[in-house]
Amino acid sequence: MVNMNLDSSRRQSGFTLVEIAIVLVIIGLLIGGVLKGREMITNAKIKRIENDFAGVSAAIFAYQDRYGVLPGDDPAASTRFSGTWRAADNGNGNGNISGGWSSTNNSDESRKIWKHLRGAGLVAGPVDNTNGSYQQPSNTFGGLVGVDLNLYNLSGHNVVFGEIPGDIAQILEARGDDSVPSGGSIQAHNSQTAYNIEDRYDVAFRQ
Repeated sequence: MVNMNLDSSRRQSGFTLVEIAIVLVIIGLLIGGVLKGREMITNAKIKRIENDFAGVSAAIFAYQDRYGVLPGDDPAASTRFSGTWRAADNGNGNGNISGGWSSTNNSDESRKIWKHLRGAGLVAGPVDNTNGSYQQPSNTFGGLVGVDLNLYNLSGHNVVFGEIPGDIAQILEARGDDSVPSGGSIQAHNSQTAYNIEDRYDVAFRQ
């Protein structure tokens, strides 16, 4: 009798096939939920990049329509808006926004553009003599958002998003262009023929 009871207790202490199946189903649901959540977050970030491009472009066009000059290149910006301004904050009025999109030099028009847009109330941020007035915004993947002229194989002014993961750049290309990093209206640095999903890219959108 003692041996039979011990064997019975041992058998009862294990998991049945049904219990194991239920646990596996629950684990599968949890993993699926996590993956779906990550996919939703990624899709939201991609949409944010596209919306930010549209927003920056709209702000530039609105400024140009309102004042007849490009932000950053505006030779009278220091007299238009409230806040703290210097004559050096004005552009040269030649119709181009000069300077690199990721410049750290406040005398470059590619930095002044952000103070001009903030002064006009088209972009949020301070309007004073601190670096924050000229600082490029950050994009959802941690890089900068800037404006450049004739960048890569693009002509005219372009809005650039820095440090975009390769797989995200592929999706942006597929959704909005020709999927070729060195051609079309969306281009990346290095003029490669395909994106490496392990790398990060500075991606430029033609206005």
